[in-house]
Amino acid sequence: MGIIEKVDPQIAAAIDAEVARQAHTIELIASENHVSAPVLAALGTVLTDKYAEGSPGRRYYRGCDNIDTIERLCIDRAKALFGADHANVQPHSGTSANLAVYMAALKPGAKIMGMRLDHGGHLSHGMKINFSGMWYAVSHYGVDRQSERLEMDQVRQAVLAERPDMLIAGASAYPRTIDFAAFGRIAQEVGCLLLADVAHIAGLIVGGVHPHPMPYADFVTTTNHKTLRGPRGGIILCRKQFAKAVDQAVFPGMQGGPLPHVIAAKAIAFHEAMQPEFKWYAAAIVANAKALADALLAHGWRLVTGGTDNHMMLVDLRSRDPELTGDVASGWLAEAGIISNKNMIPFDPRTTKDTSGLRFGTPAVTTRGMRPDQMAQLAQWIDDILTSHGNQEMITKVAGAVEEFCREFPIPAQRG
Repeated sequence: MGIIEKVDPQIAAAIDAEVARQAHTIELIASENHVSAPVLAALGTVLTDKYAEGSPGRRYYRGCDNIDTIERLCIDRAKALFGADHANVQPHSGTSANLAVYMAALKPGAKIMGMRLDHGGHLSHGMKINFSGMWYAVSHYGVDRQSERLEMDQVRQAVLAERPDMLIAGASAYPRTIDFAAFGRIAQEVGCLLLADVAHIAGLIVGGVHPHPMPYADFVTTTNHKTLRGPRGGIILCRKQFAKAVDQAVFPGMQGGPLPHVIAAKAIAFHEAMQPEFKWYAAAIVANAKALADALLAHGWRLVTGGTDNHMMLVDLRSRDPELTGDVASGWLAEAGIISNKNMIPFDPRTTKDTSGLRFGTPAVTTRGMRPDQMAQLAQWIDDILTSHGNQEMITKVAGAVEEFCREFPIPAQRG
């Protein structure tokens, strides 16, 4: 940080503080992870200086030969990793990837159908204050009230009733396996397009511990920074007949110049995900999630659907404390160095501001080398803090233990 400190000590201080915060706290937000040192290094290169509007070999600026090399590598790796006909690696986020797919395949006002946001869906799947809910006619399917799972017969009936132009399979807070094959059959029956948004589970898919959407979906979108353990940003994968439309939707449809330094970092992350050890990592994420879920259940906390199949779980706080909200609970945990997020649960009587649930995930702690024994310890600390009703003495005690615990499991990019 020396060079930044000389020029802008305020920014340097904030960056140093964030390095320390990450090093000394436990990251249980399901959508966050810790990138490798090579990914981190790529993000800080001179590639950020280059404008590269267009596609490899078809740029609007000169001097893009090296950028073309990088982007072609990234595209080839994305296609190989996911088994896709075509890949566009330029989207700046998962939401912008979804926007590009809608633009490529639909006209404004077309009908899209995704999972209800309060049941675990994503804002870009038709939330009314998001572009997806403003520009398209939106309907939703949800989970079963009793099982809190996607019951595919119910999903089929909802889709048949609405007959959307595009069906969206994917979620941001659903702890169970998504049956892409069943979604594919439903889309085929209705005659609609299928988009699989795998932003949360992409790393589990390529790691072989979650079913793959590629044989069934017309489009697959994902972020790179969750279970895939790459930089922030998104990609689009699609069947070859949609390749031109997707590329044109990304540029000039919704973005100008891509971010070459981020594309380089994506390429490195894809290379890492293609190594044999990544399959072990993906399996470890799931094993840790199951261990944490089992430990929380043993402490008497109810989990949505009763457990997890993937990297996340949702705790129904009302099961132990009817008055406790996710907003308050996540604040207590953060004071003790355990970082999580409030989250609505299916049929939640509370609003997004308060929520009745907490969402926990294991990608980041798995990256740090924690295993099921450590998940049991995390569950104990979570239980201690929540059942103490945020007692300051307990928070201070746990915070000290967490800081010591974090020293045993340094973030890989900060080791050495």
